[in-house]
Amino acid sequence: MTFFFHLHSGLRYLALLSGVIALAYFAFGVATKKPFDKVGRIIGASYSGFVQLQVLVGIGVLVTRGYYPALIGHIVMMVLAVSVIQGCLSANRRRTPPGYVLPLVGTVLSLVFIAGGVMAIGRGLFTSTAF
Repeated sequence: MTFFFHLHSGLRYLALLSGVIALAYFAFGVATKKPFDKVGRIIGASYSGFVQLQVLVGIGVLVTRGYYPALIGHIVMMVLAVSVIQGCLSANRRRTPPGYVLPLVGTVLSLVFIAGGVMAIGRGLFTSTAF
């Protein structure tokens, strides 16, 4: 019962760390105007994968721990975070010369949604609870 909860809480830090790394890399790419490269695809896919994994583990938490009303805002914000980052990365991949602006916008928006989703359940980004 607490396995999924603790896994979800721990993976949050990996998702946030990968988001900050993606944010820095994409911002650097926009600032230097260099072409989008393989490292950008890997960093974007890693961040998107961590956020998607968080959603899957979150479903496990929901099934094992139960539902309470504050979860509605949390779930909506997390689904928006996944949708935004995956949508922006997919749209960027289909562009003829892919760039850094679309992944940067997707990363910023998804980090904002993640922060809002964590706050929706009454916690801070870097606080942990025993339950």
